[in-house]
Amino acid sequence: MIYLDNSATTRPFESVIAEMDRCMRDDYYNVSAAYAPAMLAEKNVEAARGQILKQLGLPRGQLFFTGGGSESDNLGILGFAETLHEPGTFLVSQMEHPAVLETLKRVQRQGHTVRMMPIARDGRIDTAAALELVDEKTVMLLCMHVNNETGAIQPIGELSKGAKAIRPGLVVLSDGVQGFMRVPMNMRETGVDLYALSAHKIHGPKGVGALAAAPEIRLVPQITGGGQEAGVRSGTLNSPGIRGLGTAVERCSDECVMDTVYALKSRLVGLLKAEDGIAFNGPDPLDREVSAPHILSARFEGVRGEVMRNALEAKGILVSTGSACGSHKQKVSATLKAMGLGSDAADGTIRVSIGAMNTMDEMDTAAGAMIEAAKMLRQFRRR
Repeated sequence: MIYLDNSATTRPFESVIAEMDRCMRDDYYNVSAAYAPAMLAEKNVEAARGQILKQLGLPRGQLFFTGGGSESDNLGILGFAETLHEPGTFLVSQMEHPAVLETLKRVQRQGHTVRMMPIARDGRIDTAAALELVDEKTVMLLCMHVNNETGAIQPIGELSKGAKAIRPGLVVLSDGVQGFMRVPMNMRETGVDLYALSAHKIHGPKGVGALAAAPEIRLVPQITGGGQEAGVRSGTLNSPGIRGLGTAVERCSDECVMDTVYALKSRLVGLLKAEDGIAFNGPDPLDREVSAPHILSARFEGVRGEVMRNALEAKGILVSTGSACGSHKQKVSATLKAMGLGSDAADGTIRVSIGAMNTMDEMDTAAGAMIEAAKMLRQFRRR
């Protein structure tokens, strides 16, 4: 089996599994307890918190552990919205994750306005056009770090700085679920105020994530109870999961990990690019300034993406036709449609997402299988 759907989830590192096993066997204490073993467990949790903040260039920032990326997005959006005393405008794009778009529907019901920022053909937000939407009523700008379908790195720094120059005090939230530990993020330098992340996208465990916040950001809790996480997110901390997240961050912080993933993507792109009838969606997939190292959106002329996915699965190769969160709900990707792709091109697209455990041999095998399947399926379609 060749697993190439790492944007949906990743296989945990062995070191992550080992650390979580150790934590559940030895450091199983409630970190809120007052005795020494619990305090040691808490120290280990705080070490993970510090690791993440360091990666985000926010040493004196806030970090709230959550149950995953979706909860982090919800906490950032709703927690901020409930601090507002009058209606405001939230700027977002159609390509955001449902955890953002669906949550903004609740914000609208609270009386706020949501406006859509346009997307350019390369899958990145049109910065100039987006900044024209910023006015005195704009209170939040939401922009994912990396698009989960095309791998397009969004111009979050340009957007943030430009928007704040027009509307000082505006808050910027970035869904970093596909970007964290794969594309550098310095929240202070980019002007990002809230950043959501998830462990299971970086070879950590499912069910744990975090929301990083600039020191001055105030949020209204969405889960109340015992007052954990500085009162912002109550509930007994998932200390094994948090330690797993911290271990994954430590492992991914080695620069060679993403360099290796990029090399794998480069090999796959090179093999597919040599064939007729195969093209790529989004920015140049080999330009690391604008394209994440792990995601490739490829379309096959004359072949439906769903059929290609099934044909590859029959060969033991797992890919997807888009975001896992929406794969059972929509036929045509809203992101690809917003980029201006026609129905046939969007329908003929698959997403290949590479992880740290993939190999060059797997890229060769996958490329060969894709090329062979495309030729076979085109012939079958012509009959």
